[in-house]
Amino acid sequence: MAHARISANLPPDIDPTKAPIAFGRRALPKLNEELQSPELLTQQRALMALCDLVHDPEKVYQAIEIGFLDNLKTLLLHHDSTVRQKTTEILYIMAMHSVGRQGLIQNGVISALTELLDDPVDICRKNMHQIFEMMAKLPEGAVDVLHAGLVPFLVLKLKTESEEIQELILNTLSNCLHVEASEALATDAVTILKEKLTHSSTAIRSKAACVLLEIGTHSEGKIAVCEEVIPVLVSLLEDTDPEVQASVTGALMFATIRPQGRFSALAAEAIPPLLKLVAEETSKARLNAIKTLTMLAEVPQGRRTLLDHTDTFQQCLNDPCEAVKRAAEIAISVIKWKP
Repeated sequence: MAHARISANLPPDIDPTKAPIAFGRRALPKLNEELQSPELLTQQRALMALCDLVHDPEKVYQAIEIGFLDNLKTLLLHHDSTVRQKTTEILYIMAMHSVGRQGLIQNGVISALTELLDDPVDICRKNMHQIFEMMAKLPEGAVDVLHAGLVPFLVLKLKTESEEIQELILNTLSNCLHVEASEALATDAVTILKEKLTHSSTAIRSKAACVLLEIGTHSEGKIAVCEEVIPVLVSLLEDTDPEVQASVTGALMFATIRPQGRFSALAAEAIPPLLKLVAEETSKARLNAIKTLTMLAEVPQGRRTLLDHTDTFQQCLNDPCEAVKRAAEIAISVIKWKP
C-alpha cells in the first residue's frame, strides 16, 4: 500500500549552490571553523559543502582526524531545523563508510543522536534512524546502540512513527536483539511486535517476524514468543509474500525448540501450512519449514500426523540444496522413529 514518504527537500530560502567550497586539504579545516560561526547562514553553507565532501572516504577520515564530529554533535541540538537536517545527513553519509562507522563509535555519536528521538522534523528523525540502522549492521555498532540504552525507546517508537521509519527501527532491532534481548523483553516488545505481524505493510510484517526470530534465539525470548505469538505466526504461514513466510517459519522454528512451543503450534494447526511450504520447491521458507516440522514430530501427536506425509519429505531428498536434503533426512528419521 502506498504511503507518504518523508521529504529531504530544503527550505526554499536555502541555496546549496551558493556554498563556497575550498579545495585540497585546506577545505576541511576552513569548514570546521565555519561550523562554529555564530552566523546561521555560514553554518548552513558549511554543512552543505561538507555534505558533498564526505561522500569521499578519504575526506571522512580527514574530517574525523580534524575533530569535525565534536562540532557535529553540538549541532545536533541546534535550534534551526535545516542545521539539524544537514548534520544528520552528513553523519548518515559518513556511516556508509567503514572509517566513518568506526569514527562514530569512537566519538560517542550514537548517544548524542538520542536527543533527536522526539525531534519535531520528520527528516531529522529519519536520518537519525538510518544512522542507527547502518551502525547496527556491525557487531560493535549494535553493542553501541545497546549501551546507549536505545532499545526500549526504539520499541516504543514502533507505536508512533511513520511506516517508513518503523521499517528502519525494525531493521535496527533485528541486529541489536541478535546480541541481547533482555531490554526489549522488559519493554513488552513481543506484544508490540505481535501487533506488527498483522500490519497492512508487507515489509513491516516481514521485518517484525525477523525481530521475533532474533528474540527467539534467546532462552527468555523463546518463552515470551511461545506464550503470546505462535497462533499469529501460524496464521501468517499462508501469507502471499515469500519474505514474510521465510521470516515467520524462522521464528516458529526457534519457538518450537521448547516443548510448550510445539504444543502451541500443534494446537494452532501448524502442520498443514508447513507441509504446503515444504512441497513448494521454490519456497524461501522450505528449509525452516522442514526443521519446524521435525520439531513437531518430537511430539507423539505430531509424529502420528506426519507419518501420512513422508512422501513430501522424500521429494526433498533430490533437492539441489544440501541443507534441505540433510534436513529432510533428519525429518524422515524422526517421523519414523519408534520407541
